[in-house]
Amino acid sequence: MRTFDYSKLNCSIDNEIMGFVAKIYEYKGRQQLFISQKKEKLEKLVEIAKIQSTESSNKIEGIVSTNTRIKQLVQEKTTPKNRDEKEIMGYRDVLNSIHENYEYIPITPSYILQLHKYLYQYATPDFGGKFKNAQNYIVSKLTDGTSKVLFEPLSPVETPIAMEQLCETFSRAMNLGEIDPLLLISNFIKDFLCIHPFNDGNGRMSRLLTTLLLYRSGFVVCKYISLEKKIEKTKDTYYDVLETSSENWHEGTNDNTAFIKYLLGIILAAYRDFEERLNLIEDKISAYEMVEHVAKTQLGKFTKSDVQEYCPTLARQTIEKALKQLCDEGKIEKHGQASKTFYVRKTI
Repeated sequence: MRTFDYSKLNCSIDNEIMGFVAKIYEYKGRQQLFISQKKEKLEKLVEIAKIQSTESSNKIEGIVSTNTRIKQLVQEKTTPKNRDEKEIMGYRDVLNSIHENYEYIPITPSYILQLHKYLYQYATPDFGGKFKNAQNYIVSKLTDGTSKVLFEPLSPVETPIAMEQLCETFSRAMNLGEIDPLLLISNFIKDFLCIHPFNDGNGRMSRLLTTLLLYRSGFVVCKYISLEKKIEKTKDTYYDVLETSSENWHEGTNDNTAFIKYLLGIILAAYRDFEERLNLIEDKISAYEMVEHVAKTQLGKFTKSDVQEYCPTLARQTIEKALKQLCDEGKIEKHGQASKTFYVRKTI
């Protein structure tokens, strides 16, 4: 039986990890000042992040709908048409609960079960809120449509005890304050994924719990920037570090360093985006200049949606006008048609 003890961590705290942590705290130190000074301007970022988080976290698991439908579902302007959309609505509700009530959601098995129940409240109400009753596996979905088994988690019999131990050792270590919360959170999420406590919904729950744990430790950047979207964009790396960090997990001798670096990198990237977008909102520059700035910072292909993500105060029509002007001036090139349209920066 795998046991858990967070008085020590299964990782190597090297200079890279220390650098990640130090930089995140540097951004966090400026975070509250930005939030208090620019609260009204940040509301648009919150709305965009909720939509992206709901879309991306479900998309990783193959649960999809159109961009328009997801936006309407998140904004509660429509009702679900199928099972996928019911699961998307469940994710929306759990995410909203975390945003609004994180201070009152302790890290215990009973609360985690309750969040899982809410995740499935529209799709299969009787399915959620229960630990698994059959052996499951962590599987990577490959680009060719096939799947690869990365890891065999704990058995259903072992799961309730393991979850109790995991939550207890995490809470104890957090209360002691001897290990940085960012490292504890990363280890908790990694162990949660290795336990894989539910028949379904483990990946989505891990991302929701990441948001919850970061909130509870004062790292609220995920309210404004979607961590889930960044994970979706780096899904192959996510699965690679998950597999690497799971070797010898059952014996308790695994090394979580790769997973910790990955998750800290995602958090740091979110903080950088947060400040970048705030600067665009705050600077007294024209809509054209805002779009031009975003275009200059893009590597490879980008879309109107990418620009809108960085410029949430601009209307879509305004962005389209600026992109057309940049094309006419030879600064970017347009490729594709309709929904497949993308742009690339021209090398001069």
